Parts: sequence; C-alpha cells; structure tokens
Amino acid sequence: MFIHWGGIYSVLGGVWEGKHIDKGLSEQIQSHAGIYSDSYAAVARHFNPEKWNADSIAALAVRAGMKAIVFTSKHHDGFCMWDTKTTNFNVVKATPFKRDVVKELADACKRRGLKFGLYFSNIDWHFPEASPISSHNSDSIPPLHHAYNMAQIKELLTNYGEITELWFDMGSNTLQQSKEMRELVHRLQPHCMIGSRLGNDMGDFTVMSDNQQPDYEIGVPWQSPASFFDETWGYRSWQQHVPKEEKFREKLTSLIKVAARGGKYLLNIGPKGDGSVVSYERDILIQIGDWLAINHEAIYGTAPDPFREDFPWGAVTATDKEIYLILTAKPEGNRITLPRITGKVAEIDVLGSPNIRLKTAVIGNELQVHLPATFNWSDGFKVIALRFKEAYTITPSRLIQIANQQVVLNHSNAFHYFSNSGIDYNSRFKSTVKESWNLLAAASQKYRPVLWYSDQEKGKKIDMQINDVPLTVSLDQGQEMALNNEQANIKWESPYISEPFWSGIDEFTQEVNLEANERNYRKVTTSNEFIALRVPMERRQAFVYAQTIISQEAAKVLIKVTSGDGISLALNGNTLLLHNNPERGGTKTDYVLLPLHKGENRLLVKTNNLFGDAAVLKVERDIPQRVYCKKLADMSLKKGQVTTISWKLHAPTTIHETMNMPNLALAIK
Repeated sequence: MFIHWGGIYSVLGGVWEGKHIDKGLSEQIQSHAGIYSDSYAAVARHFNPEKWNADSIAALAVRAGMKAIVFTSKHHDGFCMWDTKTTNFNVVKATPFKRDVVKELADACKRRGLKFGLYFSNIDWHFPEASPISSHNSDSIPPLHHAYNMAQIKELLTNYGEITELWFDMGSNTLQQSKEMRELVHRLQPHCMIGSRLGNDMGDFTVMSDNQQPDYEIGVPWQSPASFFDETWGYRSWQQHVPKEEKFREKLTSLIKVAARGGKYLLNIGPKGDGSVVSYERDILIQIGDWLAINHEAIYGTAPDPFREDFPWGAVTATDKEIYLILTAKPEGNRITLPRITGKVAEIDVLGSPNIRLKTAVIGNELQVHLPATFNWSDGFKVIALRFKEAYTITPSRLIQIANQQVVLNHSNAFHYFSNSGIDYNSRFKSTVKESWNLLAAASQKYRPVLWYSDQEKGKKIDMQINDVPLTVSLDQGQEMALNNEQANIKWESPYISEPFWSGIDEFTQEVNLEANERNYRKVTTSNEFIALRVPMERRQAFVYAQTIISQEAAKVLIKVTSGDGISLALNGNTLLLHNNPERGGTKTDYVLLPLHKGENRLLVKTNNLFGDAAVLKVERDIPQRVYCKKLADMSLKKGQVTTISWKLHAPTTIHETMNMPNLALAIK
C-alpha cells in the first residue's frame, strides 16, 4: 500500500479559493495553483483529522492482501508528517492534531505484521535554502538543503523502528549527495532498500514510471508504483470515478502483470483531510483482497513467467513444480496452449473451484489445457494451477542454430535484461545490464569462439557465463584487424537536423521524410570528415540529426560520436546506442560500428540537453577503421542440447549501469 496523505494538500482536496485546480496532481496543488508559501502553510491550522486511525489503515492493507505500507513522510511541499526537530513545519507543531503520524503507522504496521517503508521528497518547497519550485521538479539540491535532508533521514531511520524501504522522489542530487545519502541509510539500517529516484543510480531497486507495467525483462529488483487515478495521487474531492468493477479489473490486471514480470506492486490510496479512506478506493482494495484470499499462491513467492511470452488470455507465474495460468480473458476455443514444455502434470485444478474438471493433452512439445464449455466466465480472473510430478522444462523461445556456418552473437540478436539508469527523474533511460543467447548445436563437437570488439569496448572487462560456468574476460591484448570497407563505395549525403523539441532520452522520433518536413528540418553544411553542432535549447529538449548513407555493398563502418547529456542512435530503425552522461554535463565520446546494407541506409541521432543551455553533437568518420579479436577456449556443445551464453559488465559502478558495448560480438564456428 502506498499512502499519499499530507497535512495541507489532503485538506485542500484539489480546491483553492473555491476553484477546482485541474492542472497537475492534487498533492502538488501549491505549485499548480501558484499559492503563496505563507497562505499555503496557514492551511495546516485546519488539519485535525478526527477519522484518522492508523490501525484501521493497517487492517485495510492486510484485508487487501498487502504485505507492506509505504507512507509519504514528506512530499514536495515540505510538510513533515512526523515530530521532527529540523523544522516547526510539521504535523505535531503546526496543526491542532499534534500527533506523530509516522510513529502511529510504524507501530500499527508492527502490530499487524506489515513491513513499513517511507516516501521522502528530495525537493522541498518550504525550506528557504532549497531551490525554488520548477515545472519539472528535477531541481538541484543546494548544500544547506542536502544537510537538511540528511538530518531528516537520520531522524526517520533512528526513531521509528525498522524501515524496509526508502522511496525517494524527484530532485537532482549530485553524485556525491546521492552517495552520502546512500551511505547514511545503509549505515543506520543496513537492510533498508533504497529506491532508484534517489538519483545517480544509487538505488537498491529500480522504480518504474508511474502506473507502468513493463513488457520486457528487468534484470534488477524493481517496483511499479500505481495510483487509482491518472490525475492525482493525493485526495481530490471532485475526482470522477468509473464503475467500481471496471477499476477493480484495471488494478487487478496491473497487479497480475507486475507479478508475472517479477516485480513488486505498490498501489496508492489518498485519504481525505479528515483521515478517512475514500470508500471507492477502500471497496476496490477489499475486492482485490478477496481475490487474493483465493488465489494467493499464484502471486506470493512466485517466479516470473518462464515462457517469456505474451498470452492473449492472461499471464503466467511459476514455482519449481507449479505453473499458474491467470486468466484475464477467455481463451479462444476454451483451450490454452503452452509451448516448448516437457513434464508430467500430476494435478490440475482451478483455485477456489474444486468442482471444475479440466483436461490436459500433450501434442509434441506443447501442453494443452482444455476448459469445459460450461466454464463460468462471469466473475473472471480464474487461476488454473498446473502441478507437476517433478520439475518441468521449458525450451527457450529464441534458439540460434549452430551448424557449419559461423554464428555471430551481438546486441541486435540478444535477449536483453534492463534496468533504469539516470542522474535524476528526467535523465532516466532503459539501461541494458545483461545480454544472453540460447544456442542449439547441430552436431556434438568443439566450437571455436572469438570475441570481436572496438575501441568503444577496449579495456573493459565482462563476466560471461556459458551454461553455469563463469568466465571473466578482459577486452585487451586482442589482435588488431582492419575493417574491410571501401570508403569510395559509401556516399554520405548532406545531413539534416530538426528543430528542438521536448523529449526524454528513451523517446525516439520515428523515421522522417525530410522532403515532406522541410519546415521542421534544415540541411546543415559538413566537411568530408566530421560535423560539429551546438544547438541552443531549453532543458529537457533535444534535436535529431538525420543522414542518408548510400553503400554500393554491405559494409561495416566505424564512426566516432561525441554527445552531451544524453544520446540515442539508430541505423535503419535499430537502436545501436542509448545512454545519458553520468558526469552531469560536459561531453561523452562513443565509437559505433554501423552495419550498412547495400543501398540506402538511414542514420538518426538524437541528443538531449538536460543540464545546460544547448545540446551538442559531433559525428566523425575519418577515424581508424579497426576492430580487435580475441580467441576464447573451445566450447564443447552437444547435439540437441541448449547452451546458454550471457555477458554483463564486470564490477559495474552500480547494478543499473548500462553496458554501453554496442560493438561487442562473439563469433562461433
């Protein structure tokens, strides 16, 4: 359970001077309504929530099947919901309520067996020495403000028992500030997990974007924060509600999707200013709890979907000997087909419906589950439990065949494991932390693996795994090889750049027709060797560099790219490079190997401005066209058996650091 409850914004309920403030989130009403600080602070004198009961909140969380509560100790407005000595702007000293809400919730969670975590805003609109309110909330943290935050975190981790997670939000800490905060938290409470919005990749788990259920594999611990309404997290007195059944299905579907991907689901409520829970939210939580009471074994303590597929009828969770099919839609023909699985089903049942009889059939390497025609879909979200006699086996879906021809494993044909990396909220991007491949050999024999890399990867180390055997490889002392490309056969047409536009690092523009968009793009002059650009723009804006490359034959060409705060580079629609600049400003250089195909190729480079007044880009072609190769020990593969190969950075700075090795490849023959 996430709880957004504050001594001022919850009293206002999205209303200021009799007007509904529909701009932005209601917990940020001070900013969106342009309220003077003294006028806003005066509202605290009306905070006396006679209906607040921490034990009732904890009981509701338990009833809803939740295992923890995360509470907003301080939101952006700076109002503290605990008895802090750092400021009088708190619930005990500034309100007639005069009770420590954090303490009451911490004690209630302990009585109910719930874990207790705290939300803490890095920015503070009340602290005089803090940066002023901005439109993006990624404000810098001046030294006095940082010291203030440190003092408050020390109080929260010293006076309120075990805190299992700290959920930081917004602001733009320096790397040193994030490190100091992380060290403080782990020194005071070593087992407290830190959310990634602390910044600078200092989190112990990654927090997804609000209400995001990712459709990709995440290689680190992660959490998905969800609100009942897109418009607000704090209480909004005039919030419009869809029918409860519709909202129940929406939130339960989100919970199921997050569980099937291996994440934690954090569902928010926004109590009223009087301390009561909105009945609409309470009723839906209870309905979810009723479903979990029947189907809990499919959610708690399970592993993500082992098939790594999207099924139109629902989602899958699993244990070593159970597979749970969670139905969110009616399967076509009342039949569910599970691919690439071997194992003997000892028992099959529908959780909570012991009288329903199901049949299974094995057809090749598929397992079919047949539902009776009388299967009741009226209440939906049924869970089918497949219980196997012994551990089952699922063959990976993406197999790379190895025969007599050389096979090359690289970024483009890998299975990717992701995290989120970023200096602050607005500089985040989907970082790649691991890549893997599944091989199927045509014959039992030894195969020769050779690593290929460029100056981009040279000097780094990678941790490889071949099946379960670990191997650390230094990308050095490789044999230098010249790329076989004829520059005379490659024509670089005049590039174009777009006008600046608002964009995050992850967001990429679709390929454009330059002739049809001359109003938005302009041609730029370039020498034969390089182009250097500096485009003035506002923070959080970007521009796109677009260039057509015509090659008379397939070729690989190495370019050198220098960018500023963030870059994404794609060739023919395939993203080859994606990262921000962890140094916070300045420039960063990359070497990118472009796999040109015969004919016309389209290069797109987007570069972001996040901390300065301009975005910069330099593209150089007149560089050494060289790569390196390093032979590894022969691999013995067996015919018909799947061999898994993976790699990741050796000793990365943090678990969220992107590999940034776009040219690394393993050739096997």
